[in-house]
Amino acid sequence: AGYNLGCKVNKYELDAVLEQFEENGYEVVGFSEAADVYIINTCAVTQLAEKKSRQMIHRAKAQNPNAIFVASGCYAQKEGASIADVDIIVGTSNKGTIFNNVEKYIKNREKIVKIEDIKEVKSYDSMKISSTQERTRAYVKIQDGCKNYCSYCIIPYLRGRVRSRNINEVLDEIKVLANKGYKEIVLAGIEVASYGEDLGDIRLINVLEAANKIDGLERIRLSSMYPTVVNDDFVGRIKKLKNVCNHLHLSLQSGCDSTLKRMNRRYTTENFRKTMKILKQNIPDIAVTTDIIVGFPGETDQEFEATYSFVQEMGFNKIHVFKYSKRTGTKAENLESQVDEQIKNERSYNLIKLGKEMEKRYLEQYIGRDLDVLFEGRIKGKEDTYVGHSMNYLKVVVESDVELTNEIGLVRIESVNSGICVGKDYGERMIGGR
Repeated sequence: AGYNLGCKVNKYELDAVLEQFEENGYEVVGFSEAADVYIINTCAVTQLAEKKSRQMIHRAKAQNPNAIFVASGCYAQKEGASIADVDIIVGTSNKGTIFNNVEKYIKNREKIVKIEDIKEVKSYDSMKISSTQERTRAYVKIQDGCKNYCSYCIIPYLRGRVRSRNINEVLDEIKVLANKGYKEIVLAGIEVASYGEDLGDIRLINVLEAANKIDGLERIRLSSMYPTVVNDDFVGRIKKLKNVCNHLHLSLQSGCDSTLKRMNRRYTTENFRKTMKILKQNIPDIAVTTDIIVGFPGETDQEFEATYSFVQEMGFNKIHVFKYSKRTGTKAENLESQVDEQIKNERSYNLIKLGKEMEKRYLEQYIGRDLDVLFEGRIKGKEDTYVGHSMNYLKVVVESDVELTNEIGLVRIESVNSGICVGKDYGERMIGGR
């Protein structure tokens, strides 16, 4: 049994590990079931994530104290051999060795710790999948590591330098998944925008252009990206790719230049403004979502107001708001002028409220319009109601007495309710395209 905490890269890696077990005759069961081996793929992006990682280890231990317990991932990389109640510890590299390490442990019953000095890891740790638990959408990992070293983030210290996956491996995996009926692929990485920087002339755009030609693949989506990758050349080329989704998640983090500088974000608000202008001039129906951190050390009322105004100006379709929390081992931990929790709560409330207002206005533009929607399945407890997403990642529900799972259907949007578009299925099935 496996349990994943954290990002989509972690999810991909756990899927690959569990597939290895299945290929070698093991049955993969749900995490709440009794199992002989439990793999907890941990996260350390926040202190809360670390706490949840420990909790899941303890939960697995309670279910079957005699099982073999594996801790892998970022929390395992950070804490190493000090993690209690586990038999095998594997960091952020070498996850592909988990199966062999379990087999080794069965033979000699000696604790195994596989933690490398991540700063010295220079090559991409190759893993593969041929299916996922989802039926319509599959995440494909193309990159690991991060070069940005934002002052609030511990992940570069746990994931190491940028390492990119061989482009032919990426394309071969996408072909396998497309042949198995997956209609949407999400290209994932710790910092996916930096793909190819260690491969010479290859870049992210080359993967997109090649994947766009794969038969049977109808949608290509990108996971969260550092905004500096979006320039005239990148946008001019993706707008020609009919299967690349017209949605990007660009992490802004702050709309104030002085705050961005303290965060060690390598762009200014003017840079970001130009990025948004390029996108909207070339792809008018592009949806852009973002992340914002409030209460970063030293953030004054004036700086927060600058962020609030900049978010309004950019017209994001959706914003994810996070309150800053100290992270041991980061530069921001030692910054002066830590912001009071009550002030963080107030700023978070105000920005979330703004985000909901902006999202509502954006969604209401689609009332009366038609969207092609990839349906992921039925809503639990409602056998005749299906949920899916449009190319620009609008969540859509429709009622239908016809099976729609893993179908792309034409939907007329009739209303908006709590961030969800409610539509009518026309019964027309579509193939890809913007």
